[in-house]
Amino acid sequence: MSGRGGKARKKAVSRSDRAGVQFPVGRLRRYLRKAILKRRISAAAPVYMAGVLEYLCAEVLELAGNAARDNKRQRIIPRHILLAIANDDELHELLKGVTISCGGVLPHILPQLLKRRTAHTFAVRNPTMEDDSSEPKSPKEPPSPKKPKKQSGKGAKKAGKSKKSKASHSVAAVNVLSEKTLSLGQKLTVVQSDLTTIAADAVIHPTNAQLYLGGQVGSALSAAGGAALQQAVSATATAHGQLKEADAVISDAPGLPATSHIIHVHSPSWGSSNARAQLEKTIKSALIVADNENLKSLAFPSVGSGGNGFPKHTAAQIILRAIKTYFMSVMASSVKHVYFVLFDSESVNVYTRELSRMDDD
Repeated sequence: MSGRGGKARKKAVSRSDRAGVQFPVGRLRRYLRKAILKRRISAAAPVYMAGVLEYLCAEVLELAGNAARDNKRQRIIPRHILLAIANDDELHELLKGVTISCGGVLPHILPQLLKRRTAHTFAVRNPTMEDDSSEPKSPKEPPSPKKPKKQSGKGAKKAGKSKKSKASHSVAAVNVLSEKTLSLGQKLTVVQSDLTTIAADAVIHPTNAQLYLGGQVGSALSAAGGAALQQAVSATATAHGQLKEADAVISDAPGLPATSHIIHVHSPSWGSSNARAQLEKTIKSALIVADNENLKSLAFPSVGSGGNGFPKHTAAQIILRAIKTYFMSVMASSVKHVYFVLFDSESVNVYTRELSRMDDD
């Protein structure tokens, strides 16, 4: 109450407080009225603009903070803001015409200036081979040693064990159909082979919420790993519970001599709501799990293009874009080599074509 018995004045509440935003709604309204003279400015227009600007600033600040952390810096500089905008598809599309002062430039090398890579071979473990006849031989072979004398008793048993161990570590040559090195050093390689024979730290297994070992990839892994692998996957499914769509979980891979881990991903189905974004999130989830486990190499099948119904060229575009975006966003990843292990000729042609089209910036 005032001294004269009147009502007390209420404290003035700004438009920003009434709208629940921090950006100045009143100032934005004045800017709009000054810029747009021939049209009426509604009361909701500056509120909506303040909300959008506040969201954009929070998004850019979060991504720039992640870029600073990945570069082991404690202070955000314009360079980190540039990287944050460039590595996000929506922000890059919105702000691609904006020049950030002192932000530098993004690395970009024209594909015509890069040295062309011809097809070559690399070795993978093949437990089915029993001899070393397919191993690559050096130009100058050492003289063959003399045949050892026949042994009996314990000596013969030891020799037999050594021969078996040598056969279990035999290798087979696999043709590299296409390969590209990203600007941050990671290699993407397309090969046509069996997924269970690629010597990688982890194999990607597209599955459902129960980690079902079905489909083309799951059946191949189950057949190669046997009962030990099935028990390990069942234990992981029991311990983890239902796997949400686009999430990933890792398990051991007993019975597979070429790899030590399996990363199970719950990939979406084509035609479901937001299928493209969910597939991209699925690939990123697998890479995050690999980084958490400090893995260096991964073997990917064509995720989504099997029973989930994605068109093969669409799945390839989404997967390659997701991998490239992830590596550029984290700036420091333990994963250095990604294999795309394909079986049919159509998938090989699709991934080879899409990998050649992918920019190196």
